[in-house]
Amino acid sequence: MCVEGSTVYGVTGHGGHARYMKVPASTLVPLPDGLSFETGAAISCGTGTAYGALRRVGLSGRDTIAIFGQGPVGLSATQFAVAMGARVIASDISQARLALAKRFGADLTINAGGDDPLGAIKELTHGRGADLTLDTSGRPEGRLLAVRAARAWGTACFVGEGSNVTIDVSPDMLRKQLTIVASWTFSTVGQAECAQFVADRQIRVDDLFSDRWRLDQAEEAYKLFDTQTTGKGVSLM
Repeated sequence: MCVEGSTVYGVTGHGGHARYMKVPASTLVPLPDGLSFETGAAISCGTGTAYGALRRVGLSGRDTIAIFGQGPVGLSATQFAVAMGARVIASDISQARLALAKRFGADLTINAGGDDPLGAIKELTHGRGADLTLDTSGRPEGRLLAVRAARAWGTACFVGEGSNVTIDVSPDMLRKQLTIVASWTFSTVGQAECAQFVADRQIRVDDLFSDRWRLDQAEEAYKLFDTQTTGKGVSLM
């Protein structure tokens, strides 16, 4: 992320839907031994985004974190938060994604479409709320839950892009002394740190991939991706 502007491959620059792509050498991060190229692809995208957000809010083993949205970024955040020793509450509207979150070590999973997520989090935290919350959904409901589920003097972090949210400033922010953090991307240094963290702790990032596709299956892959019901997809050569 550069204050003078940045190139986002697939958005403001040519993406990776080809056998080869040309990039500045300064943007490359060596892949640690033992990590697959699939894991490297995840780290350079949503998995790295999740790691950067958790580092930004200073997550530690003493914390309880509630993660709203268990898509690829949210599931990566669940994996990392568990590896960092935190107690993890995972929330989503998809039972399949909640099952993955449980498999990745979440202490509690909450169906945001049917359960009372705010009440469940308060009950688990003795009425105080979570130390840290993270919204990866990008939905107004997810962001608002992240704000309201955080305890007094807690921190809520927004990662999911798009849409808007309306917050009742006095009760939801001021009177809680709440800190709200935005996290979008990470540096090459942070990406290398993330890759080494994955390698050292043998985190099974490949388990995020529910679908593997060839490049000539891109249309079919994107149709499934748009349903937002699966884990992460990856295109293989």
